[in-house]
Amino acid sequence: MTPPRRNKKSKGEKVRVPFRRNRSPRRRDKDWTDRARDAGGHDVEAVRSEQVVPRGDLSRQRTIIVGDETRTDLISGVVVAVRGLYADVDDGRQIVPCTIRRVLRTRLIKERGPLAAGDRVGFVIEKEIAGKGVEGAIESVEPRRGQLRRLAGRRIQTIAANIDQAIIVASAAQPDPKPHLIDRYIVSAHAGEMAPVICMNKIDLDVDGSAAAILDRYVRLGYRTLRTSAVTREGIDELRSELKSRSTVIAGQSGVGKSSLLNTIQPGLLIRVGEVSAQSEKGRHTTTTACLHRLDFGGYVVDTPGIRSFDLSIIPAGELEAYFIEFVALVPLCKFPDCTHTHETDCAVKAAVERGDVHPHRYETYLALFDEASQGRRC
Repeated sequence: MTPPRRNKKSKGEKVRVPFRRNRSPRRRDKDWTDRARDAGGHDVEAVRSEQVVPRGDLSRQRTIIVGDETRTDLISGVVVAVRGLYADVDDGRQIVPCTIRRVLRTRLIKERGPLAAGDRVGFVIEKEIAGKGVEGAIESVEPRRGQLRRLAGRRIQTIAANIDQAIIVASAAQPDPKPHLIDRYIVSAHAGEMAPVICMNKIDLDVDGSAAAILDRYVRLGYRTLRTSAVTREGIDELRSELKSRSTVIAGQSGVGKSSLLNTIQPGLLIRVGEVSAQSEKGRHTTTTACLHRLDFGGYVVDTPGIRSFDLSIIPAGELEAYFIEFVALVPLCKFPDCTHTHETDCAVKAAVERGDVHPHRYETYLALFDEASQGRRC
């Protein structure tokens, strides 16, 4: 296959990006001791000129052109998986393994992770390997909308991008549901401008109705909810209807049955399924990277690795109240306009908790998130 020709002229915006640090020479020569020893007692000629003051920021950068709308050689595609410095891109006909241009990766790394499942990109075919298909290189990445993000170490990790809704999966048992983790996912969905949907899976194991009671908590708040079982197929039709013609991320801790549900909805996905440890009741990570799948009945779904904790300290403490929907109508009733709903007197939110209008577990999640955002600590 002959690579398409590229336009020579460009009308994109010029942007300055830094060079890689390991590509820059040392600012000063600091090996005087070694040079004197090697001279064997003879005089060493001093350096006549040397850069002592570091160069300015502009001199350590290069100019690239972005936003070039005149290019007609780029192929549009959607990132289906990211593996290190490589990404698999679906162009609607085939999956093409691609690299991402270094200058593009350098420009994006400060703002976000360079790529995530669901990103819309433009790429070119670089080469064709006999019997193995083609390989490409990603030249552009479109701005993102709905995103599922968290803090991983010291960097913000985007798990999925360009998503309409997040289906938050918990299990009635094996492992037991964790309302605080559900709340964290809900906050992340709101912050990422996605519609949250709460799904209680393995509902056939809810012998005492405790899982259904947790789900009812979110029904009363007005959230869309699902009750499903891959074994009895309860709720599968409703889940399929929820996924149709939408871009959806499936999120939840390991072992709750996310992959089992997707295999039940569309058996051809062939997503691996793991077991839950009998001792820890924690699932094994059978999905090791976020993967986007095209659904036969319309829409896309992103299957994510199971996450046992979800750090949301990237969200400013002052914004958290907006992501707890039962707080929104109460905030204007607080005595102080800058009330944090943690220790102040005449706080309408705290009063609602005492009356039972706000569930205490939801309030505890808010306090934990507020403390993390204020102190920079992780859960």
